[in-house]
Amino acid sequence: MAIPGESLLDLISLGFKMVWATVGLFWLWSARGVKRSSRTESLLLQLVVYWAPLLMAFLLLGPSDWFQGSFLNERFIPKALWTKGVGLALAAAGAMLACWSRHILGRNWSSVVQLKQDHELIESGPYRYIRHPIYTGLLLAFLGTALKVGDWRGLLAVAIVLASFRRKLGVEERWLSEEFGAAYAAYRRRTKALVPGVI
Repeated sequence: MAIPGESLLDLISLGFKMVWATVGLFWLWSARGVKRSSRTESLLLQLVVYWAPLLMAFLLLGPSDWFQGSFLNERFIPKALWTKGVGLALAAAGAMLACWSRHILGRNWSSVVQLKQDHELIESGPYRYIRHPIYTGLLLAFLGTALKVGDWRGLLAVAIVLASFRRKLGVEERWLSEEFGAAYAAYRRRTKALVPGVI
């Protein structure tokens, strides 16, 4: 028996909620027992450059009523079930990549730019191909959510997250280069930052 369109929309909406809830809960659970930091950016810089952009992006992906009468509420793709389905597939794939990558980092992970005590250079799992797979996964999840929303505000949210991640990965790469020297230089030569074989 075919599922009516409204029921499919409800299932897709539930799917997006589950994707983001899974990422949030996994992040909280896996933050236990991480190594102490040996170097970190200031709290003010973290708030301005990382946390504020993420909050802004999530707000942009909020209810469309917040943006009535604004160009941000104009559509960039047709309002169709298939766009929401593709969006959910991208968001789920991105969430899986981010969570897998976070698991592989283990106790070396941090939510902000940090070097840990006894920091290790991880080159297994997705890190064999890209240096920042968590960012790749989260960007995919945001892009999928932007497709679900279908309005220009969704693309703006993705652009804001991308700008924040670009700045963050630039600092991380500089610090890791200083920490691991030739080993990190060799790692950079054989991998890409975000997309295997591309960038």
